[in-house]
Amino acid sequence: MTTPGTLPSPEQGLVLTHFLTVRDIVRSRRFYADIFGGEVVLEENPAIVQVANSWIIMNPGGGPTPDKPEVTLVPPEGGNTVSSFLNVRVADIAAFYADAVAKGAEFLTEPLDRKAELRCYLRDPDGYLIEVGQATGMLRGVFADR
Repeated sequence: MTTPGTLPSPEQGLVLTHFLTVRDIVRSRRFYADIFGGEVVLEENPAIVQVANSWIIMNPGGGPTPDKPEVTLVPPEGGNTVSSFLNVRVADIAAFYADAVAKGAEFLTEPLDRKAELRCYLRDPDGYLIEVGQATGMLRGVFADR
């Protein structure tokens, strides 16, 4: 278990973090701290923002290293094809949405009722897709249509 405002370094077991390859560390760090109420625990090399019980780690791209030979890290190239996205669960999506919009976040749509949940999506400054959802029907065994 780790405490708020600390580096992701568990005393036992493990913690799960999410690494993002970013174009501008300051801009991305500010986005995750402001929009998601995160706490900056490391400014850069890499930047780390603790958001609730998780950490977003950000660094610029780069070429292969000894521990990942033949792997190059690059931020998304843009467009609407993605292979993964960050999934954020909130207790009150209407409040989160209103607060994030007031802070400048741009969502693809307003929160939509999908039966199992209310959800909407936004992109971070590098184009990473982020789903924001609130469980509703799934808490009662009601799931979205396929």
